[in-house]
Amino acid sequence: MIYFDNAATGGAKPPSVISAACEAIKSANANPGRSGHALSVTLAQNLLNCRKLLDGFFGGYGFERVIFTKNCTEALNAALFGFANALPAGKKAHVITTVMEHNSVLRPLRALERAGKTELTVLGLNENGTVPPEAFAAAAREDTAAAVFTLASNVTGAQIDPAAVKAVLPEGALVICDGAQACGHIPLHMRAQGIDALCAAGHKGMHGVAGSGVLLFSERFDPAPLLYGGTGSESADPDMPSFYPDRLEAGTLNYPAAMSLFEGTIYLKAHMEENAAYVKGMTRSLICGLKKIAGIRVYSQPNPFGIVSFRCGGAQSELFAQELSDRYGVAVRGGLHCAPLMHEALGSAGEGLVRASLSEFNTPHEVQTFLLAAEKIARSVTSF
Repeated sequence: MIYFDNAATGGAKPPSVISAACEAIKSANANPGRSGHALSVTLAQNLLNCRKLLDGFFGGYGFERVIFTKNCTEALNAALFGFANALPAGKKAHVITTVMEHNSVLRPLRALERAGKTELTVLGLNENGTVPPEAFAAAAREDTAAAVFTLASNVTGAQIDPAAVKAVLPEGALVICDGAQACGHIPLHMRAQGIDALCAAGHKGMHGVAGSGVLLFSERFDPAPLLYGGTGSESADPDMPSFYPDRLEAGTLNYPAAMSLFEGTIYLKAHMEENAAYVKGMTRSLICGLKKIAGIRVYSQPNPFGIVSFRCGGAQSELFAQELSDRYGVAVRGGLHCAPLMHEALGSAGEGLVRASLSEFNTPHEVQTFLLAAEKIARSVTSF
């Protein structure tokens, strides 16, 4: 199989990631920080080392403000509901977001809006298919409490610059970023770029296994707990601990996933820059090839995230993707990609888009094989 679905979850993993997860399952079956025996203490120290690594990698605000989650969706829910639930009783927060967002941003924000906790302003696309800082500036008000946006669209790979957005917001407004598609592909420094909360998927560009994710946040951000339960600390207190990370980490952590994320981050520290250049070059080749195929319209520009979305005439994207899988052994994704407002803005809400998403483990030969398959399907597209 040619695996071009890395934006959904990373296909190939560095050997060190696989070894770390396997070793954790085989030899580390204990609960980190929940007991005083040597193995529990060792695992807790390993998690601390992972927090410190991630804090440094993302230019964060201290290892205690690195929270392990099972994916980026959980991290976003922890950030967004944590933000809203920490508001004073009866206060409604003005929040700016965009049509580029994934449902893991849109659905929590809509739920908070229905609950009367937020007032949303949703920004549209400009002619370049992104949302510029000027749009945030025009929408900002004195009472704007937060801007919530993706760093890279999971549909097209279009970017939003967090530092530029931060510069046009009121001083007190939080910058909360969905890094699902960006983390591991481009350098991010939360302090330098003014990011107050960064939500990352461990299993995509960070090269961890499924079940890994992380939330990092600043001293300006004090989210209320989303989950309540055991922490191994202050067990007699009926409330969650007042300190981080315990305040936001109820229950047993996914230690094997965290160790895979640890090794994935070490790998990225050595290879991210070269990987980004390679992947951007591959997306450029793929886009150029697709534009030569009659009937195909491409919606992406070359990008370091490996995302290339297109459609063929009026064909349903899911059927095109199914043909690629069934006849040619190519894994892509068709549909709306959990980003309905983005498809409405692009005019692709009816048929959806076919998304090919590459990683540094894909090859130019695979790109050429894909293009040949896409051309053959495009010739027969009227048959389905």
